[in-house]
Amino acid sequence: MCGIVGGIAQRNVVPILLEGLRRLEYRGYDSAGLAVIDNQQIHRKRELGKVKGLEALLEAEPISGRIGIAHTRWATHGKPSTANAHPHMCRHKIAVVHNGIIENHEHLRAVQQQNGYEFSSETDTEVIAHEIHHAMETHRLSSGQATGDLLDAVKLAVKKLDGAYALGIISVDDPDTLVACRKGSPLVIGVGIGEYFIASDVAALLPVTQRFIFLEDGDIAAININGLVIYDQQDQAVTRPVVDSQLTADAVDKGEYRHYMLKEIYEQPFAIAQTLEGRFINNRLQENAFGHNAAEVFDNIKAIQILACGTSYHAGMVARYWFEKLARVPCNIEVASEFRYRNPVLAPDTLVVTISQSGETADTLAALLEAKKLGAKYSLAICNVPESSLVRESDLVLMTRAGPEIGVASTKAFTTQLATLMLLVIAIGRRFNLSEVEEQKITSELFSLSGKIEKVLKLDGQIKALSEQFAEKEHALFLGRGTHYPIAMEGALKLKEISYIHAEAYPAGELKHGPLALIDADMPVVTVAPNNSLLEKLKSNMQEVSARGGQLIVFMDETLASAEDENVQIVKIPQVGNEISPIVYTIPLQLLAYHVAVLKGTDVDQPRNLAKSVTVE
Repeated sequence: MCGIVGGIAQRNVVPILLEGLRRLEYRGYDSAGLAVIDNQQIHRKRELGKVKGLEALLEAEPISGRIGIAHTRWATHGKPSTANAHPHMCRHKIAVVHNGIIENHEHLRAVQQQNGYEFSSETDTEVIAHEIHHAMETHRLSSGQATGDLLDAVKLAVKKLDGAYALGIISVDDPDTLVACRKGSPLVIGVGIGEYFIASDVAALLPVTQRFIFLEDGDIAAININGLVIYDQQDQAVTRPVVDSQLTADAVDKGEYRHYMLKEIYEQPFAIAQTLEGRFINNRLQENAFGHNAAEVFDNIKAIQILACGTSYHAGMVARYWFEKLARVPCNIEVASEFRYRNPVLAPDTLVVTISQSGETADTLAALLEAKKLGAKYSLAICNVPESSLVRESDLVLMTRAGPEIGVASTKAFTTQLATLMLLVIAIGRRFNLSEVEEQKITSELFSLSGKIEKVLKLDGQIKALSEQFAEKEHALFLGRGTHYPIAMEGALKLKEISYIHAEAYPAGELKHGPLALIDADMPVVTVAPNNSLLEKLKSNMQEVSARGGQLIVFMDETLASAEDENVQIVKIPQVGNEISPIVYTIPLQLLAYHVAVLKGTDVDQPRNLAKSVTVE
């Protein structure tokens, strides 16, 4: 959600800010804007809609400056509009960009209105600009100076803010200083040669630097052309390490592909290989991949609690089957946004496993902190971003190594999460029920994964042809059993996310308990049918659909015989081991959703109302 870019340099920063905004478009947004200081004035441009609209405005009305901030907004408080777009200003003195939510904004607004401040937006962000301005004016009057100090004003102002925020702030009264701060929302500083930048994501700054400082919760940074000073929550000057990113500017380009999502679907064989790389010696999983003290932690745990949201939640659902079947360890999974408010009970010696692509998912991070309050001694994060908040808050970590994922609808992040979770199942299962023979079998299947996915990708043309049946549909049903029920859920989510077709998933055995009433010729029923112990029961469920005129699309193991039926269309999936089959059967569902969305003409990479990284509650 939302994107921040800012910079201070010896050159015009406007082109850098615009490029940064373009690289943050994947996060989801409804308006864009920027502000720079030039000749002791703040020059601001804002536009409803896409960044290209802001670019057109700047071509018609150019501005320039060596210090500035920019933002893409995803509406929370106040409808999408130019007036609600960032940056927000106060009396042409202060400009602010903000990610997050200020929970006490109504109270602050009422106090500020009493103090004579006028509001031009419906946002919670505008109170920040007014609060900083008030602090600067108070300081100026009490000190007798001509201007107030921006850094001191920000330090005072943020103490009055309840909620989450990442902020970039500039002021005409301190025109050589860019202030950045974060609490509960990510923000990085890009270190250039004689110039500095800020952003909510390193991807925004890769064209200008690969060196980054990751601010920690409560940090406030004062940045000028000669350097920067960072203050922690105790207002002590601290040094944060400079990290060299391995990402390059072209790592987030579409290349030859029409959409990022398609590119990322096709990157999955490589991403899976990267996930497994270096984590085995002589085909045996090395537990130090999870952290130096992983073995000690795993020796002590007696249960698993998984916390996640959205697609990551589906990955956790698959893992629950694995943990209980293969490792024989009790495993619970819960939507993170529910866990933190449910007053839950954690069993002693529970390993809390959090799953998040970005590592900044607000609900998942809050759920982890809640689990710690409840006495959880052990935590492990499955994540794709090594410098993220979730990683820093966890005792153990296993990175998915999926690489940048730009499409809002998660693809390679999901399959690498599944592969990573299977590694965790192996490590824990050793201590309970998993024999060495079973471990070697699963390890061999994992090593075959990339090749299996390559074969499935060759079915793209057949799946594209099938997608035409969905072009005029408004509803779809997905069915699966066992570990493939969460895969059906993920398939339904993908279809609804990017094609806007209403789709639901059910365990196939639940058909008779209600969903069968929906079956008719206008309701496509997508079924995941691997060759496993539940196949015969699944066939009975499919016959129930066919007998009622339902149109079945079945993704079926290539070794299975299939009878001719005018209501059934079958896509044969390469034979794959039972334990890893959920990962392989995910791929055709991703391709189906993609091609349906293309046919319907929706915005595949940036579907309406959605954001890539959900950093607010």
